[in-house]
Amino acid sequence: MNRLYWFGGILLCVAALFFGCTTQAKAKPWYELGWMGDEVLDQVLLFYLGEAWTGMTDVGEVLETAGRINVKDPRSWAREWRKTAERLDNAAMAAEAAGHRFSAGELSLRAASYYRATLHRHMDPYAPEVRELAGREVAAFTRAMRLLELPVERVAIPYEGTTLAAYWYHCSDPGRHPVLIAHQGRDAWAEDNFYLGREALRRGYDCLIVDGPGQGSTLRLQGLPFRPDWEKVISPAIDWLVARPDVEPRAIGLMGMSMGGALAPRAAEFEPRIAFLVANPGVSNWSATFFRTIDKISPMIHKLATSNPRALDALMTTAGKLSPFLQWGLTDTMWKHGVKTPSALMTDMQRYNASPDIGRIACPTLVIDGEAEEYGDAKTFYDALSCPKTYLLFTKSEAAPLHVQTAALALGSQRIFDWIDDTVKHMKSKELL
Repeated sequence: MNRLYWFGGILLCVAALFFGCTTQAKAKPWYELGWMGDEVLDQVLLFYLGEAWTGMTDVGEVLETAGRINVKDPRSWAREWRKTAERLDNAAMAAEAAGHRFSAGELSLRAASYYRATLHRHMDPYAPEVRELAGREVAAFTRAMRLLELPVERVAIPYEGTTLAAYWYHCSDPGRHPVLIAHQGRDAWAEDNFYLGREALRRGYDCLIVDGPGQGSTLRLQGLPFRPDWEKVISPAIDWLVARPDVEPRAIGLMGMSMGGALAPRAAEFEPRIAFLVANPGVSNWSATFFRTIDKISPMIHKLATSNPRALDALMTTAGKLSPFLQWGLTDTMWKHGVKTPSALMTDMQRYNASPDIGRIACPTLVIDGEAEEYGDAKTFYDALSCPKTYLLFTKSEAAPLHVQTAALALGSQRIFDWIDDTVKHMKSKELL
């Protein structure tokens, strides 16, 4: 009976993963590509296609790379993206040597994106290659900023005896400027927010884009995992900003994207210097979002985490050997949270719940949602707020329903910055600035 229990549990996990990743409805929406063998990688592919608007990728390069990936080989994704990244990196260095500064900068910007894509689904986050590729990514991106003559510096924010990696986009005109602090969530890097920095500069704002613990190069080059008390991350960034003579300390806003839509509200609950907040998407309880995703794979996982953690660890180890997708998801998430077992991950995730203190948020807040949003509870979050608030829904009819407006970054950034513009203008009209 015991063997049947374990075998049945393993089959349930793997079957749920298989059918969840490969079954396709007869009439698919445009964003369900069906290219990569599982729906998560399809979304990742669409993410990099969407970055073409920003200049961080090019459509042909992304599709050509995807065409070389063997969906039956779980290591093929990283291997083929690395080839593309290195090809463009070499082309960038050749262009710079030949005196073609701006071409070299554009090539470097795209090479950096493809290095990030290489690591988006790397099967072994502890491999030495990960640190090597992260270093190449940072080098390519910083080279791009230099060659493209953009007012962007890579800076180090003092943080608990070490530093956090960040990019400082600074306006050249004199005086004090409003500032947007921005960060991503579980998978994307600070460099993926390049377009936010660019748009901030165009509108007269400075922008500090941070890789916090668990994110981007801070994770891969320094080994710092996620933490739930995100005010401990954002407060040092604000300290760094207010020490500068060119920053308006009463107009420092914060935007969190993806899992950052849960982390940024937590920071705003306990950091009163945040003047406005953007949660994209709005997430009151990331823990509940995580466990909803787990329950779609199998409700048994969540139950065993409470009743029999050792049994859960044994089950997930065996299931991971049968499913590369599950193996990657578990290993990657445990690494980012600094834990060694699935049961420890389940325990750690319970800490990511900002809902009890949402009423503490006092600043104007933009809560973003999408008709196809999978990882937020924006309406619940919005309803719990007592501060000045705006609910912004992106719809299928405007081709922007996806998580963090994937493949619709133009429209997304326009609407978000329009709200920021209006909010800052209102603060000025009330003589708060």
